[in-house]
Amino acid sequence: MFMKSSSSPIQEHYSRDRVFERIMAQLREQGINTDQLTRKVLAGVDEFHVRGAEVSLELAEQIALDNKTKVLDVGCGIGGPARMLADDFGCGVTGIDITEEYIRTAKLLSESVGLYELTEFFQGDATKLPFEDNTFDVVWTQHVQMNIEDKSQMYSEIYRVLKPNGAFIYYDIFSPDHDPILFPVPWAEDPSLSFLITPFELAEQLESLGLVLSNIKDQTQTGIIFFANAFHRIEKESPPKIGPHFLMGASAGQKLKNVLMNLTEGKIMLQSGLYRKEEMG
Repeated sequence: MFMKSSSSPIQEHYSRDRVFERIMAQLREQGINTDQLTRKVLAGVDEFHVRGAEVSLELAEQIALDNKTKVLDVGCGIGGPARMLADDFGCGVTGIDITEEYIRTAKLLSESVGLYELTEFFQGDATKLPFEDNTFDVVWTQHVQMNIEDKSQMYSEIYRVLKPNGAFIYYDIFSPDHDPILFPVPWAEDPSLSFLITPFELAEQLESLGLVLSNIKDQTQTGIIFFANAFHRIEKESPPKIGPHFLMGASAGQKLKNVLMNLTEGKIMLQSGLYRKEEMG
């Protein structure tokens, strides 16, 4: 999910009122019984990243997950991936996001779909994780670091809370070479809110901490195809009433078009990866 840093402009960028209530109202308008919600009904809106629920499942299937696995979702947004991990794999998932309204919504949505006992959510800063060392088997981030200037502190915290031999899984947006990009985009209205790094710079950060690469995957082309297909459907049909745009406000269409343009022109790229924290001693 797109995550905010602790700076006031970033918080204002993502600020939305009564997100849970608006989601419920929109679902009822579509004839959905909100007293009998399932997680998959929510997947269109609560997976706030390129390719949505499809890529979340793809990431999860890289490793063995079960009901003994403790997962931390850093930048959890309104909790979609956390609920997927809990529902499909039985994991206990903790989500943290700096946006108070996202956390309130995540808790209410988990309660609504019967996953409250397997998921918990906290408001907090990715650079100051409120957890003990060596707590989680998996730390997971999707579209998070773009808004966080202090990458070193963020990834140091992820390393700290990850258990030895634990897995760090990311799916993120990067700059191939620090060229200017087209704004606005979902994570920033202008350059002052965007702190993109290159994949090479990320690898340097992670390896300097002692994380060991397991695999990486360039997700750029699949992202381009995803957006091209989505815009083609919108041209033929009316736009979906509920989806990631629901969290982006009136400029959602332009922001998503700019993401596609930036991807197509090579100004940004998508990459996922899996690193392991080496066993101690």
